[in-house]
Parts: sequence; C-alpha cells; structure tokens
Amino acid sequence: MWRTVKVLLITFGVVLLIHLILAFTSAPFWIWYGMGTKKAGINRPPEYIVVLGGGGMPSESGLMRCWYAAKAGNYFVHSKIIIALPGDTTDSLSSVRGMENELILRGIGADRIMYEDSGANTRAQAINIRRMTSSPANPLGPAILLVTSPEHLYRATLAFRKAGFRKVDGLPAFEQEIETDITFQGKQLGGRKWIPDVGENITIRYRFWTQMHYEMLIMREWAALGYYWLKGWV
Repeated sequence: MWRTVKVLLITFGVVLLIHLILAFTSAPFWIWYGMGTKKAGINRPPEYIVVLGGGGMPSESGLMRCWYAAKAGNYFVHSKIIIALPGDTTDSLSSVRGMENELILRGIGADRIMYEDSGANTRAQAINIRRMTSSPANPLGPAILLVTSPEHLYRATLAFRKAGFRKVDGLPAFEQEIETDITFQGKQLGGRKWIPDVGENITIRYRFWTQMHYEMLIMREWAALGYYWLKGWV
C-alpha cells in the first residue's frame, strides 16, 4: 500500500513540476492558440452564425462570444444568429436571454435571433441545430459559422461536422491584451523595502499565471476531446 502511495506521490510531483516549468515558457499559449486557429476561418458567407454559450451572463466567455458573434452578424447582415445555450427563454433574466440582449445591444436585430435552448453539451447542440436548419433541398446542411472560445473551437467544429454539417467555419473568440507598458518602479510607490521589487518582471506578475490558466484549459479540453472521440461524437 505504501509503495503505491509513494509512486502516486512521485508521479504527481513530477507532473506538477512539469506544469510549473512549462508555465515559465510560452508553450501553453501556443498550444492553446493552435486549438483556436486549427479550424478557424470564414470561407463563405454563413447562413447561420451559431454562438455557443459558455458560462452564465454576464461572464467572460459569454460576453466574449457575443462580441464576436455580433461583429460577424453586423458584417454578414443576411445571416441568422442561433444562440445555443440551455435555458428558459421566457425568463427575461435567464442567461440565454442575456445573450440575446447583448447581441441586440451590439446592433443585431431581434428578428434575426433564434434559440437552441435544450442541448446540454456540444454534441446535443449540433444535433438539435441540424434538425432546426435541415432542408430536403440542401442535404449537406446550410453554411454555418461557429463562434466559441478558442480552446473549444476544434472540438465544436468536429462535432458539428459529425452531426451532418458539411460547410462549417469557425470564429474563435480570442481576447486582446492591453497595449500599454505596465511595468513600474516599486521604490517610487513606497512600501517595505525588504520586499523584492517585481514591477519590471511581467513574467512573475502576469505571464506565469496566464500560462497556468492556459494549461488548465488545455487539459480540460483534451479530456473532453478524448471522451468525444471514444463516444464517436467527433
């Protein structure tokens, strides 16, 4: 028993050490970036822009996806926008209605917005939207543009293609960094002098933690992608 526990502790320690080392590099970012760009691209005017719901509203993922969906919707003015998020559309305070309000606030007409409000995961949403948009005259399905978080775009694209769509484009909702130099001189701000000044060390202040965050997103998405592959959903 002790030997098993020892092996597990050593394995956990090695994995943790690898994650910490990687967090001091740009590798997690580039892996995450690749997940967002591998299936990205707009190759045709979409008939439907599908914005996949993230967290509740307001949330970072929900607001980001709505921002990009509205930008695409204002460019492709003849496209319908489908909000794919489970929720109660009769409740004005629900997250799905919050996404609708955000799109309207950003210039999308209410008459262009549709709901897929029952699918609890990407697979179910893809199947339900395929049924919503199916037409005997178009067996390949309509041209759609998926809007979702970068780490989710690869799996989402594969899931929608598996559901029968053949014209699937993707728009990753990448966040933007600020352009301003945020280094500072700690001695100019006072405080205890025996505490090290990290004002000019952006890696310690921000990048290390950002890379750790990317690592968590990557691991979760790889696990989800593996599950979808085993289930035959991608």
